[in-house]
Amino acid sequence: MNERIRRQKEYMWEKQHHAARITLPENMELPYREPSLPDYARTALRLKTALDMETPFFFPDELIAFTRTVPNLPMIYTDAEWEAIRSEHYIHELGNVSNLSPDYESVIRDGLLSFRSRLTDSPYHRAMRMAIDAVLDLTARYASEARAKGLTEIAETLCRVPAYGARTFREALQSLRVLHFAMWCEGEYHNTLGRFDQYMMPYLRADLENGRETQEHAFMLLEAFFLSTNRDSDLYPGMQQGDNGQSIVLGGVTPEGTDGYNLLSDLCLEACGELRLIDPKINLRVSADTPLRIFEKGTELTKLGLGFPQYENDDVAIPALEALGYALKDARNYAMAACWEFIIPKRAMEIPNIGAVPLANLTDQVIRQDLPDCRDMEELKERLRNAIFRCAQTCVAERASLYVIPSPFLSLFFEGCLEQGRDISLGSRYNNWGLHGTGLAPAADMLAAVEETVFRGDVAPETLLQALDCDFVGFDTLHDRLKNHCPKMGNDDDRADKYAVWLLDTLSDAVQELRNARGGRVRAGTGSAMYYIFHANALGATADGREAGVPLPANYAPSLNIRLNGPVSLIKSFTKPHLGRAINGGPLTIEFSSSVFSQSESVTKVAQLVQLFIRRGGHQMQLNTVNRAQMLDAQQHPENHRSLIVRVWGWSGYFVELDKCYQDHIIRRAELQV
Repeated sequence: MNERIRRQKEYMWEKQHHAARITLPENMELPYREPSLPDYARTALRLKTALDMETPFFFPDELIAFTRTVPNLPMIYTDAEWEAIRSEHYIHELGNVSNLSPDYESVIRDGLLSFRSRLTDSPYHRAMRMAIDAVLDLTARYASEARAKGLTEIAETLCRVPAYGARTFREALQSLRVLHFAMWCEGEYHNTLGRFDQYMMPYLRADLENGRETQEHAFMLLEAFFLSTNRDSDLYPGMQQGDNGQSIVLGGVTPEGTDGYNLLSDLCLEACGELRLIDPKINLRVSADTPLRIFEKGTELTKLGLGFPQYENDDVAIPALEALGYALKDARNYAMAACWEFIIPKRAMEIPNIGAVPLANLTDQVIRQDLPDCRDMEELKERLRNAIFRCAQTCVAERASLYVIPSPFLSLFFEGCLEQGRDISLGSRYNNWGLHGTGLAPAADMLAAVEETVFRGDVAPETLLQALDCDFVGFDTLHDRLKNHCPKMGNDDDRADKYAVWLLDTLSDAVQELRNARGGRVRAGTGSAMYYIFHANALGATADGREAGVPLPANYAPSLNIRLNGPVSLIKSFTKPHLGRAINGGPLTIEFSSSVFSQSESVTKVAQLVQLFIRRGGHQMQLNTVNRAQMLDAQQHPENHRSLIVRVWGWSGYFVELDKCYQDHIIRRAELQV
């Protein structure tokens, strides 16, 4: 990176800009909590209040402006009001709109004033107008302050965008920064940057062709924009620091079916490699036809320990999304939510992480309750199938009364909302929900162990259950047999893998006919989100030989602390299930020891493994490069490891900022050698 970017990164890394933040006054007046105001008007007034309080602030060597100086304001409801709403409705996470992919392309191209000109005097349009005016007022104050400080280029850029349509790459980047900044201030979160290289490339191409930019200067602007996504991330809500949804999608086919990988795709990968920061997180859309060199470019980031890119397979995702009822152009245009869930930009109000079906827990429950009464594996499977169906139905039914806090500003970025005067929180063209299927590998391992030891072996059901009840104390021989000598998913052993296929098919069957309260489909997935921690806490010892207290694997991954034959066998196992039926998403997650990259040819070898997974029909993959000794030292001396990045479940974060339970889980994950 050049010296100017290096200075900006150092300034941000040392958090010197935090000195500009204000402390909210105690008992501050909150005009947006006026009881007579409808909820959408409260949200608009809250955004205006937040942006009116902002003070323009500029980094030294600034290129892309806008930095938060006001922390998050209290929500639009009093505690009593919110409790009353919660008593009547299901509230997902924080209650705000999240995990959507807005139509940045249209707003950057046309400008906010174009949208403002189409508003009427209806109450909802007045809320939209208030939001637009608040954003433009702050932009004008930034432009004025920039001019006063002699920052002429920034001032001229902000006099243009986001009020008017962007004309250059720099204007487009600055417009996106302001728009994304305002969404966070409105209260939304995890709304991703979408197919960045697709909607930004026309500006870069025009600049290069017309001689307005050199590629070198455009690259500096790109890195400056990437730096801006890291400035305020501690103010963004998430389960952990780093879980902020600031991901971008690169490559993949266009809505017209052509190859979308372009020069900007390359530059984004290179910028992430130079900056070595957790944001933006990269999703790389690929297919069986993707050249090896692109997998190698992605693997260079894996080698650096960034935990991304995450790979998505167009060959699986697009036809699977079509089968769920998405139009072909929309299926081709898919993006990713905060972690891995497949979402559609511009025209979807989907909740892809609304709940989870705990496959490992349900399998353990059925084994404990029903095993003595089952004559064979088929009867045990039938009882488990019924339990999975009941759980999926209950998950959907319990969420029927969903309430989402409205978002008038964000609604500008979604099809039909302005025209219909309808908030995005109330729905869009697609209103599907996603259920994670957690603990797939342990569940498959449990079923394989029961078949081997009980129905094909000499272990009485009562003996197995006694061993589980006492966490294998006094059952050392049986424990060793279950843990080390029974089939495990991940070793290309059909005795275990067949149960993974059956379990995922069963989950897909369970949701196939379900519809949510908004008429949307329910999508099965192979992800876990944070549930891998919660669900493990509810489990004792299990029939696969797992001891009580041992965590479940994150996402679509083998059980922890088992003997694996290697990554090729792992990939073969995890491409046997019918992944096109579980297209809510959830990546095969593999941890590599950092020593894997000690040889020059290692990047190519790891890239070929990713390519193998894609060509065998895998849907998603993410790789983590870890050093166990380094992580253990980081727990003892966090001050020495501030920049250590790890992949947590569907996002990358700084290891020392994670809660210990997540740190410990990453340390326990298997380290594979290529």
